[in-house]
Amino acid sequence: MNRSDAPLLALTRGVSSGFERCELSHLARRPIDPGRARAQHAAYVELLGRLGCTVAELAPEPDLPDCVFVEDTAVVVGEMVVMTRPGARSRRAELPAVEAALRPLAAARPVARIEPPGTLDGGDVLLAGERIFVGRSARTDASGHEQLRRHLEPLGYVVESVEVRGCLHLKTAVTCVGPELLLVHRPWLDADQVGALAGFELLDVDPDEPFAANALLVGDVVILPADFPKTRRRLEARGLTVAPVDVSELAKAEGGVTCCSILFADRRT
Repeated sequence: MNRSDAPLLALTRGVSSGFERCELSHLARRPIDPGRARAQHAAYVELLGRLGCTVAELAPEPDLPDCVFVEDTAVVVGEMVVMTRPGARSRRAELPAVEAALRPLAAARPVARIEPPGTLDGGDVLLAGERIFVGRSARTDASGHEQLRRHLEPLGYVVESVEVRGCLHLKTAVTCVGPELLLVHRPWLDADQVGALAGFELLDVDPDEPFAANALLVGDVVILPADFPKTRRRLEARGLTVAPVDVSELAKAEGGVTCCSILFADRRT
């Protein structure tokens, strides 16, 4: 969530022909149908457009199996672009094309970088207004968090650490679904870390649907994987509008609805 009412721009990237060779940390490898994954991704991109985003899409590369999960490569706020340094070595080659695309799209925002030996995945960075939560996970370390803090705190953000356990990224366990409302699966956050989210109202996913905590707020609509109808009902009971989308093939690669785009305020006009 950026601090702006400007129209949203979404940077996405297509599904690689090498998608079946994706990195996996917490899921067993299962057969992936790249054609079906491409169709699901196309429907996701089309939904972003219908919700008012201007979509810019990068071409995939066969040697970058995870490139569809473009979120992990950069953090964009109203005043700056921070190019990450993904925790999985195989993903670092994704960054040059993303940076080249972001420079004109991000409308003169300065570009900073996470430098070695630090690691930071965009999936571990939860933007919540003035507060930014950084997941300490297998992909993001203390140095990556500290470097991000040094880049963003001078801009007025408060950058806080949250320990993650049992899942890939912070945004696997918690995402924003409203200005002061977080959708959360608490077992993937230590009890003390849930307390770190003080100041926000927490809405629990249905316990049968732990991966439903990864939702994407676009304007006042929550994009949610179609596989999670029980959590959808919880969101709708709170008066939220939910747009379901099938990302089941992408989920086999530990992907979710936040992973497939970088959303930020479009200030090019």
